[in-house]
Amino acid sequence: MLYDVIVIGGASAGLTAAMYASRQGLKTLVITKDIGGQALLTNSIENYPPFEHIGGFELMQKFEHQAKSFGAEFAYEEVISITEARKGDFKIKTNNDNKEYSSYVIILAFGKTPRDLNVKGEKELNGRGVSYCAVCDGPFFKNKKVAIVGVGDPALEAAIYLKGLASQLYIIHRSDKPEGSEELIDLLQNKDNNNKVSFIPNSTVKSIKGTSKVESLILYDSKSKSESKLDVDGIFVEMGYVARTDIVKDLVELNRSKEIIIDKYCATTTEGVFAAGDVTDVPYKQAIISAGQGAIGALSAYNYLQRLRGKPAIRADWKSVINKNS
Repeated sequence: MLYDVIVIGGASAGLTAAMYASRQGLKTLVITKDIGGQALLTNSIENYPPFEHIGGFELMQKFEHQAKSFGAEFAYEEVISITEARKGDFKIKTNNDNKEYSSYVIILAFGKTPRDLNVKGEKELNGRGVSYCAVCDGPFFKNKKVAIVGVGDPALEAAIYLKGLASQLYIIHRSDKPEGSEELIDLLQNKDNNNKVSFIPNSTVKSIKGTSKVESLILYDSKSKSESKLDVDGIFVEMGYVARTDIVKDLVELNRSKEIIIDKYCATTTEGVFAAGDVTDVPYKQAIISAGQGAIGALSAYNYLQRLRGKPAIRADWKSVINKNS
């Protein structure tokens, strides 16, 4: 299917770009692995106007809802390649059986994406028991057996949330002892949990098994040098986030830090490709700055398409927006 704009990324920059693009009447698709990005790592945001306190997931849900209310479509997939067949004809392939999408314009707003385990069965069962967001998908696993694999506070915080939902929770970690906040570890090891929380030390996930959904994990114990099977209904991957700009290194210019170079209109060095948020070379990686860039990128994309189609561009200020919609 051909879109006017495809936004890659589902956090503050991408969702704001989708909202502004779809509000201007552009057929808009958001391709993202999850909703929220790094905002999901915090339960309390205090510096996003006009909220004195708001959870990261709650804030991103508001972004998503508003983008959808203007007609933006969503594909919860991971982009594996982007090519330009000819000027104004971009092809995007995802990990969903190499599914391909086409657009006239691309807005790169993927920020940092969840780090994969890179084990057999992970891609095949992504969205069918394999999750990268406990807050997003936890409710689907109420009264079920789940595992968390990861290190540090992000994994522990996910475990705190999931222990109130799951019937049995396994926390898989490489080291002898869990790493992170002692307070969180104590809460998880508390006897009041009725043995529903189990730490599995010195272990890594070798593969994820299942047909239509996750059924079990194959674990490797580095101490005993042996493998074992763990029956679960789902696995939450909490390995942190990484900026993956390798897929665009031949499409746009990057700086030494592998950030996308943009101008004041959020345009990249390739015509028809815009970028916003943490993935760019703009300093101060904050949600509100990312959102502002998302708006700029979307309005710039709209004006670019208007010029291609021989139509007048809009003035990107609040007075012109009011006049346009009055």
